[in-house]
Amino acid sequence: MRVAVVQFAPKIGRVQENIHVAQKLCEKLKPKSVDLVCLPEMIFTGYVFPDASSISPYLEEPGAGPTSRFCAELAARLQCYVAAGYPERLAPSEQEAATKTASGKLAKVGANSAVLYGPDGALVGQYRKSNLYETDMTWAKAGTEFVTFHLPKPLKTVTLAICMDLNPRPGATWTLEDGPYELADYCKAQKTDTLILLNAWLYSRDRDRENDEDDGDWATIRYWAARLRPLWQKPSGHEAANQQLTYRRETLVVICNRCGTENGITFAGSSSLFRMRGGCGKPDLLHYMEQDEEDVGVWNI
Repeated sequence: MRVAVVQFAPKIGRVQENIHVAQKLCEKLKPKSVDLVCLPEMIFTGYVFPDASSISPYLEEPGAGPTSRFCAELAARLQCYVAAGYPERLAPSEQEAATKTASGKLAKVGANSAVLYGPDGALVGQYRKSNLYETDMTWAKAGTEFVTFHLPKPLKTVTLAICMDLNPRPGATWTLEDGPYELADYCKAQKTDTLILLNAWLYSRDRDRENDEDDGDWATIRYWAARLRPLWQKPSGHEAANQQLTYRRETLVVICNRCGTENGITFAGSSSLFRMRGGCGKPDLLHYMEQDEEDVGVWNI
């Protein structure tokens, strides 16, 4: 499989300028040179909007907004699959009026969504982020479940998720041994071959940033792998007897993250590609990008 991840620092609210950046970065990609292109969560609008009124001008019609048009055109040109995140405008029947809470005024006017387009430039499907971050909660309505698509080789069974979907649900107490591991367990149940995560994941050590010589945000990369532990952990108990059978299940994990700083918030970059094999006892990090790198990572597996 050949995967391309687009990582850069969008400027909030400057949609056409951000699209132009992505177009320039993707110029190096030639038709039929890759099987999948990924762009991060809400990549063309930016992410850190303080409330529903500030993001409302940038909400996009599903399947028809700037992100959808970009993905459709790129997918058709490259003859591959393209996934990207965007803020979806809810139909009036889905919207919820503003309510006042201790943390401020909340209104459900949109959804933090993703689209997947196919090699013919047609929409394959959409997904709404189901585990919302605090920034999403001021304007977005959560999706109800994860989603999986059955595509031709080499992608095959594909699960599409967004950023916080990797984290425990609110109220859950997570331990490394016992989880819960909602997304990883879902992927196991679906026999997912390719997991696509589109992120706007925050930098893990902002206070130490100036003195940090690492080229990647390693605390974040390790955390991503830890939250997918069921896809690579060694079996125990009665499962150990069937280790050879369990070991053969392999999942390719594509994590596409943005970088840069927006409204005082710094993002982790460090887009990564993992191979996770059930029962092997450790995840294989195949490729990663630097924390502040703005480029297209093209990776062959």
